[in-house]
Amino acid sequence: MNSVWTDKVDASCPLPEYPRPQLVRDNWLNLNGIFSYAVLPQSAEWPAQYDGEILVPFAIESQLSGVEKPLLPTQHLWYQKRFTLPKAMQGKTVLLHFGAVDWKCRVYMNRNLVGEHIGGYCAFSLDITPYLLPGENELVVCVYDPTDNGWQQRGKQVLQTRGFWYTATSGIWQTVWLEAVSDCYVQSIRYTPDIDEGTVRLQTALGGAAQDAQLRLTVSFAGETVFSDSIEPDAAVPVPDAKLWSPETPNLYDVKLEVYKDGVCTDTVTSYFGMRKFCVEKDAAGIARLFLNNKPYFQKGLLDQGYWPDGGLTAPTDEAMIFDIAEMKRLGFNMLRKHIKVEPLRWYYHCDRLGMLVWQDMVSGGAYIGDFFAGVLPNIGILHIPDNKNYARFKRAKPEWREDFRRELSEILDLLYNTVSLYAWVPFNEAWGQFDALEICERVRRQDPTRVVDHASGWYDQGGGDIQSMHKYVLPIRMRRLDDRAFVITEFGGYSRKVPGHIWNLKKAFGYLMFPNKEKLTAAYRSLLEKQVIPLVQRGLSGTIYTQVSDVENEVNGMYTYDRAELKLDEQTVIELNRKLTFE
Repeated sequence: MNSVWTDKVDASCPLPEYPRPQLVRDNWLNLNGIFSYAVLPQSAEWPAQYDGEILVPFAIESQLSGVEKPLLPTQHLWYQKRFTLPKAMQGKTVLLHFGAVDWKCRVYMNRNLVGEHIGGYCAFSLDITPYLLPGENELVVCVYDPTDNGWQQRGKQVLQTRGFWYTATSGIWQTVWLEAVSDCYVQSIRYTPDIDEGTVRLQTALGGAAQDAQLRLTVSFAGETVFSDSIEPDAAVPVPDAKLWSPETPNLYDVKLEVYKDGVCTDTVTSYFGMRKFCVEKDAAGIARLFLNNKPYFQKGLLDQGYWPDGGLTAPTDEAMIFDIAEMKRLGFNMLRKHIKVEPLRWYYHCDRLGMLVWQDMVSGGAYIGDFFAGVLPNIGILHIPDNKNYARFKRAKPEWREDFRRELSEILDLLYNTVSLYAWVPFNEAWGQFDALEICERVRRQDPTRVVDHASGWYDQGGGDIQSMHKYVLPIRMRRLDDRAFVITEFGGYSRKVPGHIWNLKKAFGYLMFPNKEKLTAAYRSLLEKQVIPLVQRGLSGTIYTQVSDVENEVNGMYTYDRAELKLDEQTVIELNRKLTFE
């Protein structure tokens, strides 16, 4: 099934844009494009030959990959790419970056094992300098992905699709690229804004021969310099008369950071940050509310699963990625809950610059807990089962499974820490793989004390975090008894409509409540908002997350069709109702 952007994919280099806008360096090379591939039994040590060509960074199961075949748990997927290093990179330290590879991979350069990585949703880098040859080089990647036959974090990926379970994503699914750096360079920058003090803390990590290196920072806003001076690796930088970031005013400060060694500039990177503050506080009436920049701020959001009919988890183009964010903002939404998926860093950059708050889910792992625990009990009002004793019930029986989740969670917290728009962390969704939610919540807060935590989205609330979370489909929405946490309906609606010519699989089309046309769907949406949701705002409701941005495979409950070709509701009605969702 094509999307609106299928025909705009450049097979010579799909997704050619710089993949890490949060830390930009000039000397880089995009390796996206045609790779050779082979699918072999796990016993095979090396491909004797390759099966054909695959378009990277699209997963082997996707239409845009050109292959459209599953990777079975008994198999390995091998990639091969030959490249010649540009002259500007020769003599430098060369880093090989992967945006994401699902799930476990080994990376070889010229038949030498460079490194391994486990985890399908997090970026990683390898120094390939010692293995490079003059002239042509050979990159080989070997991938193992058991999908739902394993215990790893995988979200809704399955080998046999059904209902709200989707086609697997195996192998490389985000940009692969090379970057040349000197022997003393910026490895990372961590920004922590403080709008109350009027400062931003910069914590800079240097790579290579960093001893005696000096840093020079220039911060500007709208082209005007607001700070320029030498700084220490850990510095609180003044931001006078700070221009605060919000969805209505997505103000960003531009950064240039230079590294000097023995009086010579060895590295220059550009970056950005935003001045904003996220928290839950009590309003004048004593009700816990979501706050933005020290003021109550109602969040009207959508569930956003980030799937595409042609690319799977990978958007076909940067323009497609932007469309979902910009179009939802045009309809009056100010928040997206990125649902059990981690996007490429460019997606978060677009949320930062366009002004769209993000609630970020951790990717679910373990096995599905079953319809009885995931559906029946919550819908009859049993919303609390302890998650710190019977790990087997929540499909996290083995200690190594739980530890792998903690490790991957920590990696993602670090990866996305600088996202200006990222408001809340959501470690668990509807009890899938949930364990020790209170301990996990505190772990998140220690690593990132600047954001809100929804520790157990939907049900099996352990009483922690900053959000009292409700998921409600089909049954009437009732007000909860308030506590010291903000009350948010973190999933609801899911009203469905089949649009002929824009459906993944007509026979398997799935939805909780189905409507025959735009008029009846719009009327039902209006009734739901006006009768059940909007009246709760003054009683303590602080935010809503409607399901969802678009149809996804067999699910037909999106605002848009899966191909993003048609808005399924009346747009003026959606805009009007969003205007009514406010504290004012």
